[in-house]
Amino acid sequence: MTNLTDKQLHMLRSSLEAEQASIEQRLASNDHFGLGVSMKDETGELSYIDNHPADSATEIYERGKDIALLEQEEFHLSRIDDALSAMNNGDYGICRTCGADIPYERLEALPDSLYCIEHAPRQELSERRPAEESFLYPPFGRSSMDEKEYNGFDGEDAWQIVESWGNSDSPAMSENRDVDSYDHIGIEAEEADGYVEPFESFIATDITGNHVTVVRNREYYEYMEHDEGDHGLEQLK
Repeated sequence: MTNLTDKQLHMLRSSLEAEQASIEQRLASNDHFGLGVSMKDETGELSYIDNHPADSATEIYERGKDIALLEQEEFHLSRIDDALSAMNNGDYGICRTCGADIPYERLEALPDSLYCIEHAPRQELSERRPAEESFLYPPFGRSSMDEKEYNGFDGEDAWQIVESWGNSDSPAMSENRDVDSYDHIGIEAEEADGYVEPFESFIATDITGNHVTVVRNREYYEYMEHDEGDHGLEQLK
């Protein structure tokens, strides 16, 4: 049995019923935060996404906010219903977990509370995480295969291609401390593209493999400058 007096129970019931009526009236007046009308009907278009989907960003944001507000109100209503049911059953004012009396001061502040402070569910941190997190783990570099001795096309290569078209970085922000131009500020900007050894980038043959030619690119001149190969290559056309 609860230690609450009839007067206290009456005041708490009145408070719960007033809050219940207020929420129900608020939901009815705003059509459940506008969720009773589809976004397509709000815009008056055949589709609410036109040639510029970003134009709908505000509407989508507001719709997400409305859903969250509606869920909060519905959750509050369910707590009020549970509290009123507990009053009718004579269980109101008793913690559902430990069976101890809930202080009147707590009920006065939170009339829909059915737990004492020590066992209030809201203070327990949820371990539930979005399913996307397991797919996106680790958060950075998950598609980079450099550490796995993988020589194929990976996430880093994809980013390097996109980055080559420009970004907002400046030479001062490059991970390469010796960079002196925008052409070399990307991630591993000097990394070989389409070949493994520099030699492969400037030696070419015909389909038979007999006629050898030299493409005098940057790798070729660096190769010769560092005296890494046969200077007889300089005689080839």
